[in-house]
Amino acid sequence: MTARILDGKGLAAQVEREVAAQAASLIKRYGVSPALAAVLMGDDPASVLYVKRKAEAFGRAGMRSETFHLPASTSEAELLALIADLNARPDIHGILPQQPMPAHINPRTVFERVDPAKDVDGLGPINMAALLVGRPRLVPCTPAGIMRLLEHAGIDVAGKDAVVIGRSVIVGRPMALLLLQANATVTMCHTRTRELTEHTRRADLLVVAAGKARLVTGEMVKLGAVVVDVGTNRVDGKLAGDVDFASVSERAEWITPVPGGVGPMTIAMLLRNTVQAAESQMRSARTV
Repeated sequence: MTARILDGKGLAAQVEREVAAQAASLIKRYGVSPALAAVLMGDDPASVLYVKRKAEAFGRAGMRSETFHLPASTSEAELLALIADLNARPDIHGILPQQPMPAHINPRTVFERVDPAKDVDGLGPINMAALLVGRPRLVPCTPAGIMRLLEHAGIDVAGKDAVVIGRSVIVGRPMALLLLQANATVTMCHTRTRELTEHTRRADLLVVAAGKARLVTGEMVKLGAVVVDVGTNRVDGKLAGDVDFASVSERAEWITPVPGGVGPMTIAMLLRNTVQAAESQMRSARTV
């Protein structure tokens, strides 16, 4: 068996076209371009590149993106003051505090201060609570992108045994909630999980967001499983996922590549969330 590829790059281009059409409609109706404010602290190369790619995607979709590049030494109070300013700006519809942040900054505090209507990463407490109770508003981008990828491939997760490795607020927890809402039976694994292989071998769907290069190998995967690799690790100067692609692709039915799988879908969902947030804010402003 050789796994079929879940092509995030191709689907992301389709989503980008959909968002561009929505953005053009909003500009025509309201005379305002949907806009994102990306807040970047320090000079982490991966973060700088990621923010640049986001800005390019927004440009292709006919949307606006402003980047606020702050020194790593910026105090938490100064950062929160910027967030407050962006919350108050009617021409900014989405706010994205880029992670990772410097050690002296508490990311949870930052996301708690972002206006829930502009929380396009979906990581603030209001949007996370809405997801928890089954009434999602702005959903974290990576899990949302994975669900769209599965749907596009015709993979129905209802009744399937799904295993998520990783319990971060960014990926693991919201991923588990979205799978539960889609009627999968979900197991969450993490650094304290015993006998990880016993869990992964029974998974019809395996989502790996562990942050450890090539953690999952072929012998850990059920024959015919769907494997989604969220990992982005540098190994000998090259990008590697959390899944050993070569061995796992011999057993899985579907697999995401790294790069070209989940990453492009994350940016595509950020575009979608921003245009969704912009439409909601523009409609509210008109009725006031």
